[in-house]
Amino acid sequence: MLKKIEVVQLRNGMYIHELCSSWMSSPFWQKSFLIDSPDQIKKIKDAKIRHAWIDTSKGLDVLEVTVEEVEQVEEDADEIERPVEVEVKVEPVSFDSIQAVSMDAELGRAAQIVGKSKKAVFSMFSEARMGNAIDAENAMPLVEEIASSVMRNPGALIGLVRLKTADDYTYMHSVTVCALMIALSRMLGLDDKQTREAGLAGLLHDIGKMAVSGEILNKPGKLTDEEFVAVKEHPAEGYKMLLEATGIGEIALDVCLHHHEKMDGTGYPKGLAGDQISLYAKMGAVCDVYDAITSNRPYKQGWCPAESLKKMSEWSKGHFDPAVFQAFVKSIGIYPVGTLVRLQSGRLGVVVEQQAGKSLMLPKVRVFFSTKSSAYITPVLLDLAGPGLQDKIVSREDASKWGLKDIDRFWLGDAVPL
Repeated sequence: MLKKIEVVQLRNGMYIHELCSSWMSSPFWQKSFLIDSPDQIKKIKDAKIRHAWIDTSKGLDVLEVTVEEVEQVEEDADEIERPVEVEVKVEPVSFDSIQAVSMDAELGRAAQIVGKSKKAVFSMFSEARMGNAIDAENAMPLVEEIASSVMRNPGALIGLVRLKTADDYTYMHSVTVCALMIALSRMLGLDDKQTREAGLAGLLHDIGKMAVSGEILNKPGKLTDEEFVAVKEHPAEGYKMLLEATGIGEIALDVCLHHHEKMDGTGYPKGLAGDQISLYAKMGAVCDVYDAITSNRPYKQGWCPAESLKKMSEWSKGHFDPAVFQAFVKSIGIYPVGTLVRLQSGRLGVVVEQQAGKSLMLPKVRVFFSTKSSAYITPVLLDLAGPGLQDKIVSREDASKWGLKDIDRFWLGDAVPL
């Protein structure tokens, strides 16, 4: 039986069905969990959450005392200040109702989501490594927050998660693929339900890596044949894990098992080809590879985003579905956020933002270096689609060629400290 109670009535042994707060305000990544320590109750109070739904069929009920008595004991003991109740979103919002914002307006919010996502995915994957079943209902608030950020400005969150460290890769890769799947879904015209399912599939596509030794996953050198065979088992292992999970739909199962299939039939684990591969698995293949080759790994540095797209276009005939790949490029831009480019004027700049409804060749760029004088210049934000501006991108550039370091600060600006 579900019962809404005051937070001051919580005690060890109660089963939280849902806290009356937004996912970002909650101190826990899970939506539902058993209270087994006073520290959990303290975290809920510290987060200024006032109410919670408990499930008395799975845990303890409230004590047979009045709310007033419990409140008085709490106030006398801790002299706590009564928190303000946070409004709860009962139903997911329509993505079409979310208003687009600028990169600067979204970066701070996206940074908070990335930080919480890292903890949530680490916890979820750790549970899977220990053999505990996954509950998709607990993962959906994370997908919802990522999706909302992507709808407001896709470049903000997708750009930030690209900056993950090699040590974070296994967990943050899942967050990135979730965001990329959501952006790609919208470009392909999928509806809200399909978009959310695609996002969940991206979040869980590599869960099977929890069955692979950490020494192999983080090995700084080339894998042996035996180690590579072990890694290739992760789609099937993940599929088994998701079959035992609750709330997992066919899309997540399909993407988990088939995101390493290739159009020419040379992929794994089934060697599917062409139309044997579902749309969602084709999407997963593109998003997975893009993040893998743009990320810093234990054994290699990530490629520039634009260079990565160029490489992928060369592979696309045998590896990726051409239509899906073209939609993917449109979703992140020919010159994705963070790409170092050279302008016709001889200035170097970093792509800051794509512009919806405008040419993929005309993003916003922050210039900061002159190739003519080989010197830094005062950073200036240019809207290449702006009226009267004659400058344009002539090439992407390698930062090391010009001795440039830490170029990400030029697209991040002051919004998010590195």
